[in-house]
Amino acid sequence: MTARDYLSELFSLDGRVALVTGGSSGIGRAIAGALARAGASVVIVARREKELAATVDELTADGCRAAWVSADLSTREGVRAGAEAAAAVFGEPDILVNCAGINLRPPMNDLDDGVWDSTMAVNLEAPYLLGQRFGPGMAERGFGRIIHVTSQQAHRAFVSSGAYGVSKGGLESLARSQAEAWSPYGVTCNTLVPGFVLTPLNARLQDDHEKVAELAARTMLGRNGLPEDFEGAAVFLASRASAYVTGHSLFVDGGFSVH
Repeated sequence: MTARDYLSELFSLDGRVALVTGGSSGIGRAIAGALARAGASVVIVARREKELAATVDELTADGCRAAWVSADLSTREGVRAGAEAAAAVFGEPDILVNCAGINLRPPMNDLDDGVWDSTMAVNLEAPYLLGQRFGPGMAERGFGRIIHVTSQQAHRAFVSSGAYGVSKGGLESLARSQAEAWSPYGVTCNTLVPGFVLTPLNARLQDDHEKVAELAARTMLGRNGLPEDFEGAAVFLASRASAYVTGHSLFVDGGFSVH
């Protein structure tokens, strides 16, 4: 076996089906592209049809197998409808990536019930509901990968963590609970933990150039993250290469968390 063949077999996602929420922009788009180019059939679930179509058009032009479903992940009905529509495209997913999120960060004194409820619905409840829908099937088939994209704010408070940090902390606990339940049946459940990443989700904060520079200085690499920094880690966690990694938080942060 050549080195190329070995690496291809170890990390290949040929024959796998992946569902990626939030896959039309930012980190989610980079992950969806990486999984598709590694061989998976990818269904992207998000809200905005124009961005969804553009992402899928780019992937199919590259020879990938990809499709999109527009869904409102802020309601239980929307999550369930989106899940069924996504599963109808290429079949039940082997890989579930929860990247969709909202980042409403008013000062704690101004945090109200509406912001709290919206944040928990998209960032925590939707991943829970999707896990409940697809996790048992993965376990029954003997293979599955659940990957949640969380945040440094699951571990440390800065730049008005508010409800967002709480939701991401809950998502890391959800991954551990899912790992406990389904890992004995071949389903690994892990989280990717970004540092500060230059994405549309952080557009407001990026206007504060001094703060952006300060956050870059907190890393060991001296720069903030980019969506493509997550491609390799996502393929690793989705492939057989990570079969003995579960309940784990993988920091992809340029050393932010240890500096």
